[in-house]
Amino acid sequence: MSIWTIMILVMLASFIVQALLQSNFNKYSQVPLGLTGAQVAEKMLRENGISGVRITCIEGQLTDHFDPSQMSVNLSESVYNGRNVAAAAVAAHECGHVIQHATGYAPLRLRSAMVPVVSFANRTVQWVLLLGIVLINVTPALLWFGIALFALTTFFSLVTLPVELNASQRAIQWLEVTGITDYETTPMAKTALKWAAYTYIIAAIGSLATLFYYIGMARRR
Repeated sequence: MSIWTIMILVMLASFIVQALLQSNFNKYSQVPLGLTGAQVAEKMLRENGISGVRITCIEGQLTDHFDPSQMSVNLSESVYNGRNVAAAAVAAHECGHVIQHATGYAPLRLRSAMVPVVSFANRTVQWVLLLGIVLINVTPALLWFGIALFALTTFFSLVTLPVELNASQRAIQWLEVTGITDYETTPMAKTALKWAAYTYIIAAIGSLATLFYYIGMARRR
């Protein structure tokens, strides 16, 4: 199987996963719960003994994230105000990241430590790779430097996987134990977060495939 076939399959899988993620989010947004996403977040942080973290409402859809630099859980409007299974699952997932931060969860610490370097790599890697390919016969080391930068971003994608999966596990366990979700709605919350996790898995696979493509190119030249 060629690299281009793999890349096409990854792109197709990414499109399907995104569509199913959106479909499941919309579906479970119709299943009511008593608390809003913001209230779920506040309750989860409070019951885990965490204070000093702001719960804010931001624009966009599925733009929810925890910002450790600002110590804020940023929830999209549909999650912040939503009284449904999808909103509760997403809010609890983001609070799972807060708990990881508070407990010093090792993969999250590694991921956070990599952010400055990966930010630089993301800004420069495409230009370095392009110049490396153009100047391969003059300065072959430049292409390998670009590959090293891309490898950093790939490793970052791989480190992200256990961080996201663990946050979802924490979220589901807490929602079930507290009774916010029950035997009927807990599987719905699991499904919603499962499809969100698949987006990170597909991204990591795509990044690995691209990395191997560039390595193969450098070896052939």
